[in-house]
Amino acid sequence: MATYLTPALAWRRLREGNERFVAGESQHPNQDASRRSSLVNDQHPFAVIFGCSDSRLAAEIIFDLGLGDVFVIRTAGQVIDDAVLGSLEYSISQLHVPLIVILGHDSCGAVTATKAAVETGEMPTGFIRSLVERITPSVLTAKRNDETEVNDMVVEHVRQTAHRLADSSRVISDAIDDGRVAVVGLSYKLDEGRAALVSGIGQL
Repeated sequence: MATYLTPALAWRRLREGNERFVAGESQHPNQDASRRSSLVNDQHPFAVIFGCSDSRLAAEIIFDLGLGDVFVIRTAGQVIDDAVLGSLEYSISQLHVPLIVILGHDSCGAVTATKAAVETGEMPTGFIRSLVERITPSVLTAKRNDETEVNDMVVEHVRQTAHRLADSSRVISDAIDDGRVAVVGLSYKLDEGRAALVSGIGQL
């Protein structure tokens, strides 16, 4: 059965799940055989989480969720490309998800590599270069704001990623304008397990 939430209620549900995870009180909901069976023909996730591919950033675990709860997209450094935008637009237009979450984290390897490339002028080889090129504007903005630590750059990259989504996709921007969708940017603390709000777009 479909459960449609407002952006504010979806955000509240994520916060509550993360609070349980931080406190060591995870309930591991929606992870049994009956839940699996109920999802065979349909899905109604209440949020889409676009996060970093880092192995320590498993979305369903850190928000104490289960099967069918969230639509998850991951790339190193949560870098946007056409496939990401298409996946996000699908979640909005076809699955009617009310909340987009941008999930970055401290000590991000992709942001660290970009910081090094900006400071040394030496670009990495192969397709890692593409990641670095896409993160570079966030690192440069952080530096202009006298934010020189990697974790400050991560936060800036989360903010810029959120705004770029709204700027790049008419599907997403229209949904935000209509009040159907909101975007939140979160920075995850590896030691605490806490996902802290760093930006918000839309009605929450």
